[in-house]
Amino acid sequence: MTTAEDPVIAPRGRTAEQHAGPFDPESTLRLRVLPARGRHRPAPGYTIDEITRADWVLGPVPDRGWSARPHARRTLVSRAMLVCLLLVQTVLSLRLHNTAFEDEALYVYAGHAMIDHLFHGVPDYGGFSTYFSGSPVLYPVLAAWVDTVGGLTAVRLMSLAFMLGATGLLYSLARMLFNERAALCAAGVFAVCQSTLFLGYFATYDALAILLLALTAWLLVRTAPGHWALPLAAAPVAFLAVGVKYASALYLPTLAALLVLVAHRYLGRRQALRRGAAFTAGVTVLLGIGVATTDYLQAIQSTTTDRAHGTTSIASMAWDCFRWGGLIFVLACLGSTLYARRDRLGEVPGGSRTGPGTGWRLALGAVLTGSALLAPAYQIHLQTSVSLHKHIGYGLLFAAPMAGVGISRLMGAHFRFPQAAIAVGVLALTFGMSQSAQNYGIWPSTSYLMPELAKNVRMGQKWLGQPHEAPVYYLSREGLTDYTYWTSIYYIDYTGRGGHLMGPEGYRAAIDDGYFDGVVLDWSDQPGDVQTLIRAEMRTSGRYRLASALTYRTSVGTGHFEIWLRQPAAHKR
Repeated sequence: MTTAEDPVIAPRGRTAEQHAGPFDPESTLRLRVLPARGRHRPAPGYTIDEITRADWVLGPVPDRGWSARPHARRTLVSRAMLVCLLLVQTVLSLRLHNTAFEDEALYVYAGHAMIDHLFHGVPDYGGFSTYFSGSPVLYPVLAAWVDTVGGLTAVRLMSLAFMLGATGLLYSLARMLFNERAALCAAGVFAVCQSTLFLGYFATYDALAILLLALTAWLLVRTAPGHWALPLAAAPVAFLAVGVKYASALYLPTLAALLVLVAHRYLGRRQALRRGAAFTAGVTVLLGIGVATTDYLQAIQSTTTDRAHGTTSIASMAWDCFRWGGLIFVLACLGSTLYARRDRLGEVPGGSRTGPGTGWRLALGAVLTGSALLAPAYQIHLQTSVSLHKHIGYGLLFAAPMAGVGISRLMGAHFRFPQAAIAVGVLALTFGMSQSAQNYGIWPSTSYLMPELAKNVRMGQKWLGQPHEAPVYYLSREGLTDYTYWTSIYYIDYTGRGGHLMGPEGYRAAIDDGYFDGVVLDWSDQPGDVQTLIRAEMRTSGRYRLASALTYRTSVGTGHFEIWLRQPAAHKR
């Protein structure tokens, strides 16, 4: 029973006074709940109806993070993220470890020989200009100078600096073509691909050549809207890239087409063709002068234009190309398609709404993405997989901006679907780390071979070696030998009791005559014909004895090094 002071529980929307009536204990003690209005039940205790006014709108949203206009904070954030990407690239490249690969050792000791030839008048016994895939007076000389300062580690760190510079130039290039977000995506996917990580700690021509190609592309895009003669400033850089690595000439049409497209966007067809012709003429003149004043034509033909055909199956090479560059290529195709359909995603509200036409966007995507197919197509045509894992990185440099557009479109406006970019990044990182580590472990480590050779090799002794480049590099630093005393399994020109002989007959005659003081053989599961001939001849001639056999394991199999020494009684010349 209630009293006058007891509260009356009234239905929602009515007061106690309005509910007053005949005294009914059951009605006053009963809690009446009215049915909810509309489709949604109100929250418990929510007794005030929300009033929605038609003129209520959201307040203005700051667009400084999305505006197309330059902004200091956005520039600072994007550059900070680029620095983080470069740090990741640095760590992933430095984690790779192995002794000198045959090409690394060859280029470094060839550089020392060229320094002696150019500056001290020592004859060029190596004939490096006849078979190197780049000018022996450019990268090898630079690598030899750095090697004098800090050894092979310093030379590899120089390659890391080149690849970091290429990634930074790629970011700036994609930023000029598109925006910061696409540029960061492009730099990120390029920074972790296997060719970038591998070449970032590998002392060969390739890192410097990629840097020079990136610098050429950056200069052309930067100077395209200016005076017609400004692109000529990029011609010496492009010429230097071809000089460093002859195969870089494969991307000169890409650079010229990129210049024409960017200039056409701002100045029209006539001015674009004028700039493209100026750049092409400048590079052509420089290349003509270079070929006419040097003896590099034979090397260009043997290593690039008339390279010997191999026997690797097309299916196997196509699979390797897809493994090493397929992700970036697929992303570039996606970015090219979506960019051709729509030039803006809508994430940047500021700036002009008028962009390049569909034809221009389609042409840009085709030029950049198609460049990724140049090196694979040429090597598949030759059916040779030599250095394919390195050469594929040249084209990925140009395809990366369109891949950045593809990742940006997958994320959507205002990072609506960040999980797509995260998935792509994890996939790219996984592929890049595993593939670069595998490729860096293909060649056998000579860490145990060198101390054993140091016990037997002396200055003036003649040696036959496979490998011979690493022993020459490491042992010449200790003053135990010189490259003029070593013969490789790829070429021999021997004059002995049987006359002047070359090829297999030359090796057989030299072994039978006891010409070599020692022989080093790399014996794996699939030895070549020359290795098999040399080993069989040493076993049957009685001139040599097996002194050591050192086993090794690589990322693709096992094998062992054999050191054969000439018998004292067989010392005949």
